[in-house]
Amino acid sequence: MQPYEMTLADAAEAVRERRMSPVELVDSVLDRIGAVEPGLGAYVAVTADRARRAARAAERDAADGRPLSPVHGTAVALKDLIDVAGLPTTASSRVREGHRAGADSAVAERLAAAGTALVGKAHTHEFAYGLTTPQTRNAWDRGRVAGGSSGGSAVAVASGAATFALGTDTGGSVRVPAALNGVVGLKPTFGLVPLRGVVPLSWSLDHVGPITRTVRDAALVLDVLAPGAAGAAGAPPADGAAGLEGLRVGVPRDHFFERVDPEVETAVRRAIGRLEELGARPVEVRTPMARYIQAAHWGLMVPEASAVHEPTLETVPERYGEDVRVLLEAGRRVPAADHLRAQRARTMMARAWARLFEEVDLVAAPTVPVTAVEAGQAEVAWPDGVREGVADAYVRFNAPANLTGGPALSLPVGRDGHGLPIGMQLIGPPGGEGVLLRAGGAYEQAEPGFGTVAP
Repeated sequence: MQPYEMTLADAAEAVRERRMSPVELVDSVLDRIGAVEPGLGAYVAVTADRARRAARAAERDAADGRPLSPVHGTAVALKDLIDVAGLPTTASSRVREGHRAGADSAVAERLAAAGTALVGKAHTHEFAYGLTTPQTRNAWDRGRVAGGSSGGSAVAVASGAATFALGTDTGGSVRVPAALNGVVGLKPTFGLVPLRGVVPLSWSLDHVGPITRTVRDAALVLDVLAPGAAGAAGAPPADGAAGLEGLRVGVPRDHFFERVDPEVETAVRRAIGRLEELGARPVEVRTPMARYIQAAHWGLMVPEASAVHEPTLETVPERYGEDVRVLLEAGRRVPAADHLRAQRARTMMARAWARLFEEVDLVAAPTVPVTAVEAGQAEVAWPDGVREGVADAYVRFNAPANLTGGPALSLPVGRDGHGLPIGMQLIGPPGGEGVLLRAGGAYEQAEPGFGTVAP
């Protein structure tokens, strides 16, 4: 196994035990970037010199016997919305040409203090306002979309071009590309991970979260970003400790299993069955206020995004991509009353989901209703004659966790007939990261294939 193929947990353990140098790992990852980047387009910029300097510093710390973090000496990619002092933060947009960050974001500070090496800034759908990341190709099929908006981050991790990455999630932008590329994506509880120094899309919906190859790795990263949030899930699992006795798993009978590709539904229901075999108890539930989810999400995100971009939309509208400019212009025309109604709907929805979580510990459902579509495909055609925009399809199951602020974890649970990854989403109440990681970790221990790097 090459160092770039190692999971975060395995790589960090090898560094701690002096079986591998951080320099060896970073050099392996940089070589991998050189091999796959021309066909994948995951990176806006590769920071090789900076990464090697950080790796040498991490190597010295390990040699000196200093206490090391759980991610020490590993190679990270940051979505290009996340500030790193002295580096551009372009948001994959011509609007921010020439920009350089004056200071580190809060998450960049924490990762640097933990001894990680930044190998590059990863592509986003422009300003995170989209679900495909058109600059980037799927790690498993280069003729298909990477998902978005954190597509570059997910593809970097899936292809071995980073040990782990950070993305942002406003309506599924960590979980969608994680699902489409066969990796793990965690959207933490709203406000748990600080957003200082991160380019906003929608102030009330934005989150920063890790993208990793395993659930165990996601727990390790979360413990660096928000110490203690992963709970026992951040500790090494004991041999055979995979039981989920007493865990109540909500299985929706509506919304999350409506207009879903049959192969996706089969894989997710099989995964839920595996959780039951591990001791969990499935409980059939209804999705709270399902008919209002998308309207409330768009009613919040669209005007907030337009408010963020009002100055540059006035002065340099031609520098935006057409798809993003159209959305921003539309947001300027949303009446204040509609935005207030969306806020009221979110409050009602959060209360309704809180009542649901009195009956179950988490909800299990597909992350997205269909696997990675072909690049340039605009719609998904369902058997009932409905034609749905690709972005609408990908956001449909993800928006509830952004609206309620609770955590959500996407993990791979199979492949479709084309060999494309299928993701299952575990959704919990605010502060429920530990239970999601426990359930996902138990599934991971029971099922082979986690941590595999795309060819």
